[in-house]
Amino acid sequence: MKLFGKRRGDPAATDHKAPIIVVSGLPRSGTSMMMKMLEAGGIPPMTDELRTADDDNPKGYYEFERVKQMDKGDVAWVQDASGKVIKVISALLKHLPKEQQYQVIFLRRHMSEILASQRKMLIRRGEDPDKMDDAQMTMLFERHIQQVEQWLAQQPNFEVLYIHYSDVMADPLAAANTISRFLGRDMDIQAMAQTADPNLYRNRRADKVAA
Repeated sequence: MKLFGKRRGDPAATDHKAPIIVVSGLPRSGTSMMMKMLEAGGIPPMTDELRTADDDNPKGYYEFERVKQMDKGDVAWVQDASGKVIKVISALLKHLPKEQQYQVIFLRRHMSEILASQRKMLIRRGEDPDKMDDAQMTMLFERHIQQVEQWLAQQPNFEVLYIHYSDVMADPLAAANTISRFLGRDMDIQAMAQTADPNLYRNRRADKVAA
């Protein structure tokens, strides 16, 4: 944990002993935005850039395709992520190798906003947005999140910061400071805050328009 105090750009801050920073949450919960914030703050992202920006994520997805193969045993690459940040959806966290240390920034978001964002994505892709109703999806997602949080609480090699998407949008500077303190790193707080673009908060709850 001593490496947390290393300054940006210090090669020692990304050596093999550094924890792996993981951005996680449900799909459409703001994980790509958080990846961009951390990159702006000085932490290199692990991404293959195979999935390019589109209307759903105009600033990029920040994905690494091999993450999706972890449940099939493809985890050899994980050791190369030390000192970097990688995006891992909540369903795949349990497949991360136990011998590594992780700092997880877990995005929460209002379920209605997640569902609205997913619906728009499905429509753009020509898929059926009504193959499962919102009430059923909400129940499944909330049960999943509860199970993931319980699992994370039992993992000695995981540190977790839960942060709400709407809080980041409402006060990005405060969120950036919270993240920097959690990671124990000297980061570019101003650059991180400027990256949280309120214009991309397009699916906010009707009763949270001022958020």
